Amino acid sequence: MRIGELAERAGTTPRTLRYYESRGLLTARRTDRGHRTYDEDDLRLLQQIRTLQDFGFELEETRPFVDCLRAGHPAGDACPASIAVYRHKVAELDGLIEQLRAVRAQVGAQLLRAEAELPHGPEPRCELATEEEGRRT
Repeated sequence: MRIGELAERAGTTPRTLRYYESRGLLTARRTDRGHRTYDEDDLRLLQQIRTLQDFGFELEETRPFVDCLRAGHPAGDACPASIAVYRHKVAELDGLIEQLRAVRAQVGAQLLRAEAELPHGPEPRCELATEEEGRRT
């Protein structure tokens, strides 16, 4: 298949495919006229790259998965190098989760402090609720 068809089937653009090719993640074969051609294996590689990127993997982090597929394995994560990338990503995500928990605790503490300092007057009323009540009477 040609680059436009592959891009459409993979949900990307020909420009992106050329970029992947320049990074060595995708290898195009050429026709006699110099046109790039691809096959179903290339589509599989692209689907693997796109899935990993959807999960937050950097483009370079997809390389072991692509290499694993190119080596003939049924899945891109069937190789030790891919497993190592998964482990690294899980550790990275764990760190981000801890950072988010810390920020959540700080924001929660600030909220409690701000609420405690509110004047003890009546609760603010929602203008929308006031309009709804007026229509019912």
